[in-house]
Amino acid sequence: MKKVMVLSALVLLCAAGLTFLLSRQSGNWAGVDEVVVEKIAKQAGRPARKPYINTDQGDLLLFFFLIAGTAGGFVGGYCFRELFPPEKKP
Repeated sequence: MKKVMVLSALVLLCAAGLTFLLSRQSGNWAGVDEVVVEKIAKQAGRPARKPYINTDQGDLLLFFFLIAGTAGGFVGGYCFRELFPPEKKP
């Protein structure tokens, strides 16, 4: 059991170190949107446009996640007994 814990800690430490080293590389990596989607959209004659709701302004995206989490929590709480029924005693 001790060997498994030591090995797990070593693997976790190596993964964290590798992640740290890869994140410190210079240069900006382009995402799939920039590399693939925009290229194909331009070839099809449909260039990018501004979004209807620009979520890059301040904390608007965080606010949307807050509202979605609140609504999901309310629905989950309301249906708690149906989602997690109590165990039946024999």
